[in-house]
Amino acid sequence: MTIEDPIEAPTDAELLDLARAARATAYAPYSRFRVGAAVATAAGRVFTGANVENASSPAGICAERVAAPQAVVAGQRELTTLAVVGDGTGPCTPCGICRQVLYEFAPDLRILASGEDGSVRTYVLGSDLLPDGFGPRRLRA
Repeated sequence: MTIEDPIEAPTDAELLDLARAARATAYAPYSRFRVGAAVATAAGRVFTGANVENASSPAGICAERVAAPQAVVAGQRELTTLAVVGDGTGPCTPCGICRQVLYEFAPDLRILASGEDGSVRTYVLGSDLLPDGFGPRRLRA
């Protein structure tokens, strides 16, 4: 799902609602741990995703890596905020590979992490979840 022509940037509450709705569409028959994500861009557009598991575990994909590439393909490379909602209590933060993929486009990405209990914690990707991350800047002389 995408929000194509926003009137204004989505609120944190709206992003979390969109991530919760995306979580409901997850395909997680093996772990039974559903995750939904909603990423907002500088242009105010929103892209959502849900985790999709596979019988061959490495072939599955996380919600964040469904949502973020949609934004990139749509020409939206300035990611500003990501909401992630997972099953269970407490915040559901992106896994390591998702952190690396997101860092490529937004080292300063705000991340709203939530669980079924509704609690929300806010992180900044590069300083809180992937300090000293490896990104494009490291490859430029």
